[in-house]
Amino acid sequence: MAAMNMRGKVCLVTGSSSGIGKATAKELARLGATVVMICRNRAKGEAAQVEIKAASGNAQVDLIIADLSELSQVRHAANSFTQKYTQLHVLINNAGGLKSEWEVTSDGLEYAFVTNYLAPFLLTELLLDTLRASVPARIINVSSAGHALGSIDFTDLQGERRYSPSKAYAQSKLAQLYYTYELADRLKGTGITVNALHPGAVATNFNDSLTGFVRFIGMFNNFVGTSPEKGAQTTLYLATSPEVEGVSGKYFSKSKETPSSKRSYDVTVRKRLWQVSEELVRS
Repeated sequence: MAAMNMRGKVCLVTGSSSGIGKATAKELARLGATVVMICRNRAKGEAAQVEIKAASGNAQVDLIIADLSELSQVRHAANSFTQKYTQLHVLINNAGGLKSEWEVTSDGLEYAFVTNYLAPFLLTELLLDTLRASVPARIINVSSAGHALGSIDFTDLQGERRYSPSKAYAQSKLAQLYYTYELADRLKGTGITVNALHPGAVATNFNDSLTGFVRFIGMFNNFVGTSPEKGAQTTLYLATSPEVEGVSGKYFSKSKETPSSKRSYDVTVRKRLWQVSEELVRS
């Protein structure tokens, strides 16, 4: 994979203390970028930061501690970043999460919906001015082929009536695609591109806290899945390849543009979801 020289580029990677996020941050650092990690757990984040600096030979690896399931901490993370950096060339919304049982955050939002979708929605919005000051810039959303099983239930977005982890996950990943396509349209002509990707079945610790059937799926992924390094390849392709300069509003798998589900191209649902999301992050 041909990669651009990333020296002088500032890259922000969420959920980078382990798995695909850490592999992504490590390779960007190796390519010479200034890498800012957003991690929920301080001990894990600091350990990953030390490891990435040593493995890459790059001291420009910064760390922001924030639990992105809480919107106040999304705002804190954005503020911490913009206080220190005036440029952002690559934003990678990689962090995600899921709970076996229905759980809401202090904002009253279902955990997977906010962590996988609303947090990236808000974080990106808060960093748009910095991205605009850094064009050409790239926004990359780590989605999932699981989006194809999802639908947006506007009558029960937070899963209060009937919660299923698989349904919550699929809905959040479909929402991420609607968001990718809508934002790409809104940013046409600005020099900022927005794309989403499926990383493949990857052996990570994503499912460690789950129980029941979704835990089984996670264990299956860990058995048959590829390494986090291989799982990070499409993210890195979108972050660094000259081939996708100017490409926006697309979905990628195995470093190739591919169609997402038919449902994901519904512009009416997409625009309604954007409006609802704006209200949710401001409430």
